[in-house]
Amino acid sequence: MSDTYNAFVVDEIEDQFKSSIKSLPLPELQDGFVLIDVLYSSLNYKDALSASGNKGVTKSYPFTPGIDAVGKIRQSKDNNLKEGDEVIVTGYDLGMNTNGGFGEIIHVPSGWVVPLPNNLSMEEAISFGTAGITAAASVDAVLSKIDAPELPVAVSGATGGVGSIAVGLLSKLGIDVTAITGKENSSQFLKNLGAKNIILRDDFSSEKIRPLDKTKFSAGVDTVGGEILSRIISQVDRHGVITCCGNVNSIKLETTVFPFILRGIALQGIDSAESPISYKKYLWDKIASEWQIGYSKSSIKIIKLNELAPEIDKILNGNQQGRVVVKHGE
Repeated sequence: MSDTYNAFVVDEIEDQFKSSIKSLPLPELQDGFVLIDVLYSSLNYKDALSASGNKGVTKSYPFTPGIDAVGKIRQSKDNNLKEGDEVIVTGYDLGMNTNGGFGEIIHVPSGWVVPLPNNLSMEEAISFGTAGITAAASVDAVLSKIDAPELPVAVSGATGGVGSIAVGLLSKLGIDVTAITGKENSSQFLKNLGAKNIILRDDFSSEKIRPLDKTKFSAGVDTVGGEILSRIISQVDRHGVITCCGNVNSIKLETTVFPFILRGIALQGIDSAESPISYKKYLWDKIASEWQIGYSKSSIKIIKLNELAPEIDKILNGNQQGRVVVKHGE
């Protein structure tokens, strides 16, 4: 067993951030921790920020991003986790200030680890990752408020990681989905995921935002924030819920109290990264059973570690569609 491993490492050199594949020494196993052989990781927007030197995500460099990891326990100092166990790690500090899944090995507290459900493969699990858990938490919030939506559920940023999975999950559950996207050539992709209606972002944003607009949606899953979220809030029907998990469009929100006090809607933030491990296990069990939408290779792009850099540029420029999965090894 080798005492080194390969990793995608970002270095800070004279205020410039450069990435390369490096061989790193194996971490020394600490009490209450596990060493995991990472077989799969995936690319998320937060990973791209870390890789580009965003100090709000990663405080110090050199560093290995990757907030998702699926693999096998190599060594363990926790009696509940044994060598060879197949496991999932998403969120917490992984890939932010704890070296992440873009390395072939991670060293993490055992409390961050979820056993891979029996009826879910590693490839299926990583095709969800943090994006999938965020989407699942959003869908869970919608279902907690609305049993049988009479109007469609809006999903913004629908071609991205969270949005595309949310479209698939809601459609799997028999709920009509209106997908909101800025990509004109994404219609077939979204229809394949199950979207019943597709609205281009420019068309959705063409008119002035009203405090209360005509109701068009039973609920909303917003992944972008800003003006798009403001518009969804004004168009959700009575006692609906809008989940909020992103800020790619903007961190600012223009709204009034009217949707909340006149329609009784709820705005619920989704922070899946820091969710209790028990809730993550609940969501993974859902994904592996009645919420299983199937492993669709059409919405997954599998790459090697040395192919990451251009994909990071793509997601930063808003050009990612579906999920990008990193497969370690041969």
